[in-house]
Amino acid sequence: MTVSPTTADRAAARPRARAWIPLALRALLLGTLLTFLIAPTIFEPILKPLVQDNAPAIYNQGSLFTLTLLHLRIVAIATTAAILVAVTLAILVTRPFGAEFLALSRSLVNVGQTFPPVAVLALSVPALGFGEKPTLVALFLYGLLPIFENTLTALTTLPPAVMEAARGAGMTDRQRLFRVELPLAAPVILAGIRLSITVSLATATIGSTVAARTLGEVIIAGLQSNNLAFILQGGLIVGALAVLIYDGLSALEARLRRRAGL
Repeated sequence: MTVSPTTADRAAARPRARAWIPLALRALLLGTLLTFLIAPTIFEPILKPLVQDNAPAIYNQGSLFTLTLLHLRIVAIATTAAILVAVTLAILVTRPFGAEFLALSRSLVNVGQTFPPVAVLALSVPALGFGEKPTLVALFLYGLLPIFENTLTALTTLPPAVMEAARGAGMTDRQRLFRVELPLAAPVILAGIRLSITVSLATATIGSTVAARTLGEVIIAGLQSNNLAFILQGGLIVGALAVLIYDGLSALEARLRRRAGL
């Protein structure tokens, strides 16, 4: 005897059937990005109408794949440093012995948001010279605030019942921090890291104005030669990286929330 699916069964199946669509779109974006970075000449017919006669449609002053790796490297180094400093600072000011330094800490991490990255670069070049170092300083300062504020919020809004249970179980302060507080706070901290990385991916392009090797080279070359195809290539690669990394970290954040029971 055949049993036909009920209306409720069909309604529940529709969201599951549509769940693969976002994943397929991300896979398509990743595949397109990798194809363009490895074999950009395939896309030359698409970009050719955007350039003047005899002008190159594909960036030809360096490897797009290499520039992308260097761009990601700068962002990764700066973000890692920002995570170490911001999370450590947030932990310290949420301990009884460091609570009095909260206002000072907030002022320090706000410095990066107060000064535009271009100003930080201009101030850093005389001391550090041209190249990657001024860009790392600018990205580091710019990435502190979202990570610090999210970590601070996460550590100060933990469920009181859970904290009391940890104390009742005889855990030391160190054990509570690493076994209870940070695991519960991880999703919110990761949200701050996600925001910091997304902002840094876009901001890193200005590093090319002080001779750092980033995708900003492609955009600057396009502006100097009035080549719209170059500008579009640099912008789209950065945009695709931001979308993919943002989605990947969002998926990791959702997994951490489920694991923490949030």
